[in-house]
Amino acid sequence: MNVAIIGCGYVGCAIARYWQQKMTCVVTATTTTSERVPVLQAVAQRVEVVKGNDPEGLKSVLKNQDVVLLSVGAKSANTDIYEETYLHTAKTLVSVLKQISSVRQLIYTGSYAIYGDRNGAWVDEESPAAPVNQNGQIMNDTEQVLLSASSENLRVCILRLGGIYGPGRELVKIFGRYAGATRPGNGKDTTNWIHLDDIIAVIELARKHQLQGIYNLVDDAHLTTGELLERVFETHNLPKVTWDSSQESKRPYNAKVSNKKIKDAGYELIYPQMIF
Repeated sequence: MNVAIIGCGYVGCAIARYWQQKMTCVVTATTTTSERVPVLQAVAQRVEVVKGNDPEGLKSVLKNQDVVLLSVGAKSANTDIYEETYLHTAKTLVSVLKQISSVRQLIYTGSYAIYGDRNGAWVDEESPAAPVNQNGQIMNDTEQVLLSASSENLRVCILRLGGIYGPGRELVKIFGRYAGATRPGNGKDTTNWIHLDDIIAVIELARKHQLQGIYNLVDDAHLTTGELLERVFETHNLPKVTWDSSQESKRPYNAKVSNKKIKDAGYELIYPQMIF
């Protein structure tokens, strides 16, 4: 099977390695920077330098592909960069896919961020999107553009990922800089995380069973920010965070994201609880 990965960062590299080694897929990986080519050549049979808003470049990449994984990541939170990375890429990809009949499935790794701030209430795939900022709206618009490409010949699967951690991106690396600091808020907002191994396994599940539609991908933990940081710092013998509830939390996401739908599709989490 020929698979193309558009955007080959932390998740893209991991699934490329898995597909190449375990599934004997022929993997084509793309990057926007030539410096990354040697890294990707270790995990993919073919590497192309192409930007997401380059229709001719994408057409060349997608020719004769069976599956496309869109796994891009913005290099900063700048709104223009977000729009170019996610929305412009999605629009270009959808326009090109109309001309490529071999592609039967598109899988996209999105974000639960589009649920916004629900004061810790449960949300599932049927809950309306409520992004709290422009970047969240861009993520929502990106999903809509990709879903619009769905047809009898093309199945589209959106995976709304929680915060990503795993080898090389351990929780202590992500949060270590907050040890001993004072943070705004009370730490009671809900977090949603997912381990890299579970992401790889679910992408493969989506490919194998040609899943269609939207699926949340988070673990069972749903720790508050306070609980999460306490566990990280306790485990690594680091000083605790102090919370200042007189300051408003700047964290724009606060929802318990349900993972029932992906479990109902037959998935069993490798790491249902977080690894510290």
